[in-house]
Amino acid sequence: MAEMTMEPQMGLTFEQVWAALMELRAAGKETSQQLKERGEDFDRQLKESREDFDRQSRERGEDFDRQLKESREDFDRRLQETDRLFKETHEEIKALSKNIGGLNNSLGELIEQMFSAQLWDKFGELGYEFSKGGNVKFKENKRTIAEADVFLENGEYAMPVEVKTHLKVEDVDEHIERIERIRGYMDRRGDKRRLVGAVAGGIVPDDVRRYAQKRGLYALEQSGESALIAEAPDGFVARIW
Repeated sequence: MAEMTMEPQMGLTFEQVWAALMELRAAGKETSQQLKERGEDFDRQLKESREDFDRQSRERGEDFDRQLKESREDFDRRLQETDRLFKETHEEIKALSKNIGGLNNSLGELIEQMFSAQLWDKFGELGYEFSKGGNVKFKENKRTIAEADVFLENGEYAMPVEVKTHLKVEDVDEHIERIERIRGYMDRRGDKRRLVGAVAGGIVPDDVRRYAQKRGLYALEQSGESALIAEAPDGFVARIW
């Protein structure tokens, strides 16, 4: 029977185990220290980030407040300037309107005087032979019911003439209404003279002239430095009120 020889297997010695434990403990301590240091470094970075964020927020807030204040001041300044310009423009427009109104009045009076000075002769050529004329207001109970820029008259006829700087269709219609009021005024006073009407203008558009003639009115217009009775269309008959 064969003889078997067994050698005892040697395990770790106490010293080796102890050394391993010490190394493991040291490694654990080092790992904990590293984790602690990393945690402290993270907290520090987080604190610095918060502080930097707060600082930037304050700076941006201060800058925003400053910009907002400047914007408000600029807006107020522009608003005041706009208000000043508006007031100045309004005053200029008022002054201009007043000047234009005065110019229109002066021009209208000039045209009215020019026509008034020549109407007698012009209508005398048509056989009317007016003996007098001028501006006339027709009043009843202290109230003016009609006014003729020029009122030409003789023993048989009377002619209210409306004079405009720029004659328009509505001026023709208004003058016919005026003539009718004058007719009523004369009738109430037993004045049986026949009424004929005329319109005159520094500017008389063709369509307005034709309209006036169609309504039975004489039309006069400026020609150079004089006034003339516009040529009447065939078949024209002056209306008599």
